[in-house]
Amino acid sequence: MADIADPRAVQASRSATGALASLSLAMLLSSLSTSIANVALPTLSTAFAASFPAVQWVVLAYLLAITSMIVSVGRLGDLVGRRLLLTAGLVLFSAASLAAALAPTLPLLIAARAAQGLGAAVMMALTIAFVGETVPRERTGSAMGLLGTMSAIGTALGPSLGGVLIAALGWRSIFLVNAALGVAAMLAARRFLPAGEARGDRSAMRGRFDVPGTILLALTLAAYALAMTTGRGHFGGMNAALLGMAALGAGLFLYAEGKVTSPLVKLALFRDPVLAPNLAANVLVSTVIMATLVVGPFFLSRALGLSEALVGAVLSIGPVVSALCGVVAGRVVDRLGASSMVVAGLAMMVVGCAALSLLPTLFGVAGYAAAIILLTPGYQLFQAANNTAVMADVDSSERGVVSGMLGLSRNLGLITGTAVMGAVFAFAVGAGNITGAAPEAVAGGMRVTFAVAAGLVVTAMMIAVVGARNLPLKGGD
Repeated sequence: MADIADPRAVQASRSATGALASLSLAMLLSSLSTSIANVALPTLSTAFAASFPAVQWVVLAYLLAITSMIVSVGRLGDLVGRRLLLTAGLVLFSAASLAAALAPTLPLLIAARAAQGLGAAVMMALTIAFVGETVPRERTGSAMGLLGTMSAIGTALGPSLGGVLIAALGWRSIFLVNAALGVAAMLAARRFLPAGEARGDRSAMRGRFDVPGTILLALTLAAYALAMTTGRGHFGGMNAALLGMAALGAGLFLYAEGKVTSPLVKLALFRDPVLAPNLAANVLVSTVIMATLVVGPFFLSRALGLSEALVGAVLSIGPVVSALCGVVAGRVVDRLGASSMVVAGLAMMVVGCAALSLLPTLFGVAGYAAAIILLTPGYQLFQAANNTAVMADVDSSERGVVSGMLGLSRNLGLITGTAVMGAVFAFAVGAGNITGAAPEAVAGGMRVTFAVAAGLVVTAMMIAVVGARNLPLKGGD
């Protein structure tokens, strides 16, 4: 007789599929909302008769809200229940998207984007945390790969979708689309995600939530993000002051966390043999990935002389390759193990960075495309393996905060990469104004920048190898 499937197993499989679909939509939205707004900046500058630095706050406010609050909302989800907070985050995201679409002035649009970023922080912190509750352990890598794929699709889809919507319906339509998708994601989360355990009454929750630590961390991260992004590539007195404030805030935060009974982030987590090195590697890798977005457009336009349309087409290669190989990378992690695949992904990235340093100046667009095709699968493999390794043995009561720390390390790398890799490129080009530099100088800057990037990835690989050696031996199978 043919085997008859267990109805309970079939139902569990369907529930896991529905849960993963809802998490994927939430991840898609958080990345789509960044890239779709970038393409609208010139239109917004005209619509509000505002300078370009002023309208850049439409993007910056969103990123600042995510960066400053992602760890805190992850911890809050651990305390009040992750489905409840994720649903609230999606409601806030949808409402803020609608407010952005209806905003009559630029300051109100920026405020709506900040609120949208807070909702996105909840979404980014809790989607990865939910994987452990909704997906069998042996499929964790595949789930992480899928979430990485959805993030890449959102990044790749944003510019093209935004351009079509703005041309056909105007800039307000890009935020209306976010509002509609946010409502769909909220309904899917309520339908498919497990409710989880009750976390206690509200008074007990207030006593366990570290309000001073939350405020200190938010102010510290906001100061650091502003230090790295203001000045449009010129590091001046304001940047130095903000960086000093961030350093002071970090010291005060660590001191405060050692004194409270229920800290926002347990300092012992930073001594974890898996978490600490993997977070450090994540920062370095994200710094390098940002170099492709900061330096790539200058090289393609100034050194190779491509038009804006062609530059956009070439830059889309990375996100498209990410979308194609993310799920495959996750399955490889499930089959071969997370720790070894972290190192393998980093090794592939070293080759990709070396290729970006050499091939584009030798073979032009074809060399650039080939190097990106080498780099991107390594990055996707690293992301899937790194997220799986970090979340594998995290206690259920700390999944939210650890997931938030993963997201924070990535964001800090992207923010740092904007400033640091941009500065390396400018120094290597050797011109006061990069836009006026000779093509040969820009090509030289490209070579130096990605040689430095390869060194950063080698450093990340050494950190990962040392961290893996320090893991305690496990008995059993």
